Amino acid sequence: MVDEGQRRLVLFLNHVLQQEKAAQDRLLRQKGKVAQLRWGLFAIDLVVTPAGLLDRAVASSTPDLVISVVVESPALVIESALSGKAPPVQISGDVQLAAEINWLAENLRWDVEEDLARVIGDAPAHALAGTAGRIASGLKRFLAKAPFSTPMPAPASASGTRE
Repeated sequence: MVDEGQRRLVLFLNHVLQQEKAAQDRLLRQKGKVAQLRWGLFAIDLVVTPAGLLDRAVASSTPDLVISVVVESPALVIESALSGKAPPVQISGDVQLAAEINWLAENLRWDVEEDLARVIGDAPAHALAGTAGRIASGLKRFLAKAPFSTPMPAPASASGTRE
């Protein structure tokens, strides 16, 4: 199940990357490099392909970059995502690869409405995307008031942790 989940994650990431040529061009400069993403027990090693896309790295690969989410609580990670902020992460390794991934995180967005329009048409996709936006906004307000909502930890010194 983990294997299939990782495959689908790579397919999704590549789908989003293919919607933005500039993102592929930026990644292309890092071809062959491996980034390991960690959150709790979850870890995935991704290699940049010669097409500027991503693939799962072979098991024996040594990551050039390790990005670890430093909060374990899924609620806090979801709260960060809904508020438009990245969760606190610790980064170690290749600075240039980290900079490209940071650019992707800040600039690359999935156009859900466009993908839905291909399946159900423009008007229903627009209506569904609007409804989803209102639900996300309500969920954001709920999470801000929820008892498990605690302030995010302050970033560590310049030793590689960023918020």
